[in-house]
Amino acid sequence: MDEIADSPLPADRESAAAAIDVPAAPTKSERPNYELQHARDRALVEQALGGNLEAFNELVVIYQDYLFALVVRVVNDRDSAADAVQEAFFSCYRNLNRFRGDSFRSWLTRIALNAATDVLRYRKRRPADPFPEWEDDSWQPPADEEMSPERQVMRRQSSSMLATAMAQITDDQRRAIILFDVEGFDYQEIADMTGVSLGTVKSRIHRGRLALRDILAPDMELLRE
Repeated sequence: MDEIADSPLPADRESAAAAIDVPAAPTKSERPNYELQHARDRALVEQALGGNLEAFNELVVIYQDYLFALVVRVVNDRDSAADAVQEAFFSCYRNLNRFRGDSFRSWLTRIALNAATDVLRYRKRRPADPFPEWEDDSWQPPADEEMSPERQVMRRQSSSMLATAMAQITDDQRRAIILFDVEGFDYQEIADMTGVSLGTVKSRIHRGRLALRDILAPDMELLRE
C-alpha cells in the first residue's frame, strides 16, 4: 500500500506547501544556482575562518530568515525561535572549522534543529497560539491579484486548521514533515540532519501524515477547496 496516498498533505511538495501558505522549497534539480550557492557559501566560510567577520555576517544575513521560518514552525513560539536561531549562529561560528565543505545550508540547518530540540526539551509551557507566523501577514506569500476575498478567507481558515493540527503531532513527526514537505530536503538529508536512520525518517513522515489525516478528517472538505 502506498504510505502517502491517504495523507492529508499531498506528496507533491509544491501542493503541500501551498496548502499551508508557505512557498515550496525547490528540489535540487529545480535549483539552477545550487552549485553556485555551495561555492558562495564555501568561499564565505573560508574567509570567515581566515578572520573575516564580515564574511560570517554575510552568511547570517543570507540564512537568518530561512532559519527563523524553519525553527518557528518546530518550536511554535516566535521568541523561542529567535533565541534558538541566535544560539545556532553562535554555535555555527564556534564550530566553523568542523564544516567539511559539502552543503553549508544543510549543516547550518542541523545546528538550528539541535537548538530547536533544546527549546522543546526545556520549555515549561506551550503557547496558546501555535504557529503564530502563519497568522502574520508579513510571513505570507504575495497574494494573487485575481484571488477573491472569499477565497483568501477560505485559504486562511485552511492554514489555521493545518497549523493547529501540526501542533498536535509529535515534535519528531512535525520536524520531519516540515523539512520534507516545506523545505524540500530529501530523506537522506533529513536523516543526516536529525541523526536518525533513513527508515526512521520515512516512518516519522508517514506516521505524522496519518496522524494529521485523523485530526483533519472532519474538515477535509474545506481543505480540498
